[in-house]
Amino acid sequence: MQQLDLPLPKPVNPRAEEFLVGPSNAQAVHAIEHWGTWPVMTALLVGPRKSGRSLLARAFVAKTGGTVIDDAHRSSESDLFHAWNRAQGDHRPQLLVADHAPPAWAIRLPDLRSRIAASPHLVVDHPDDALVGDLLRYLFERRDLDARDDVIAWLDRRLERTHLAVLRAVERIEEEADRRRVRRLSVPLARAALGGGGFIIDPSHEAVRAVG
Repeated sequence: MQQLDLPLPKPVNPRAEEFLVGPSNAQAVHAIEHWGTWPVMTALLVGPRKSGRSLLARAFVAKTGGTVIDDAHRSSESDLFHAWNRAQGDHRPQLLVADHAPPAWAIRLPDLRSRIAASPHLVVDHPDDALVGDLLRYLFERRDLDARDDVIAWLDRRLERTHLAVLRAVERIEEEADRRRVRRLSVPLARAALGGGGFIIDPSHEAVRAVG
């Protein structure tokens, strides 16, 4: 699994935070690393919250010296229009980060709408099965929690395929481990942390159930 090292001012542990690359985000990473091939100097990066899109944008700034407008869908359309034009004039790469691309992001200003349509659209999607396991290992390691393969496999079969679900599950398990004053995780501990909290789906991914 490829990784991009990303500096953070206060990481959970001393090593740099990493953006894990898998099939669900590899095309976006490739496009950002090859920004010189963009047809224009601005690209739109979209993806769900907690998907690592902001980390990817920060890596883009560090590597290119470009600019980022986060939550672009909440920004003034006039300001975005001028920022798009300025990036072309300065020949300086720019990322607009948003929850969704048009038409889900309803842009009213026609000139901005046409410019966004001409920009590359890069997508960070929900994690695939392989990335869920890697995310779990990574997040537990950053919290100095010892999660063996049986715990990862148990969670991997039962968690919703979203970055937010994986992150929230790890946070709940960390709270339970802290309460028990242990760092070695077990399936019973994970079950106790997540049971009844709406985190668990059955291994067939077909029905939600509570785990006692």
